[in-house]
Amino acid sequence: MKFFVDTANLEEIQAAYNLGVLDGVTTNPSLMAKEGIAGEENVMAHYKAICDIVDDKVSAEIISTTYDEMIEEGEKLAAIDPKIVLKLPVIKDGIKAIRYFTDKGIRTNCTLIFSAGQALLAAKAGATYVSPFLGRLDDISMSGVGLIEEIKTIFDNYDLGTEILCASVRHSTHLLDCAKLGADVATSPLSVFLQLLKHPLTDSGLEKFLADHAKVNEQVVQEA
Repeated sequence: MKFFVDTANLEEIQAAYNLGVLDGVTTNPSLMAKEGIAGEENVMAHYKAICDIVDDKVSAEIISTTYDEMIEEGEKLAAIDPKIVLKLPVIKDGIKAIRYFTDKGIRTNCTLIFSAGQALLAAKAGATYVSPFLGRLDDISMSGVGLIEEIKTIFDNYDLGTEILCASVRHSTHLLDCAKLGADVATSPLSVFLQLLKHPLTDSGLEKFLADHAKVNEQVVQEA
């Protein structure tokens, strides 16, 4: 499973990269706004700064909602860096734009997926990734993980070449459930990935090892 960090914060992206497990980055307008990034020039510069940190796969969101504007905006974003993956919503013009960019050899991430039908349509258009939103489905008492299972079952029936990118991943249980189902990618804040490190027996075991080490070294010093 690939790990993408879902943020526009450069320090968090650098920390995730330094951890040695980062495969990519996803962003959206809300995350950009959280960092105070506004205006086309500033947004473009910020995407470039992200690309300069990571090895590949930086999803840059297209804000336009009509086909011609999507193409114009997408071509500008794609020109920033070869690492850019264009992020488009699963609407009619978004699907058309995905086909256009796919035919141009530009990678795409179809976002705001909430049904298996949406995922299938995006995959047929050639999307590199489809992004089903787990947490937001859970918020309305629907099964986000269940949607991942549906999409995985359908995709396994065909050679579509589209990867399942689990988005709106809120905690490590979400992430592990997606991994069990064989999803290709999980994107989340760095804090979710760090949750995978946590286990009380690891903490207590390390504490005992360090205490025993200190005790033995204290005895050596006393005997010297």
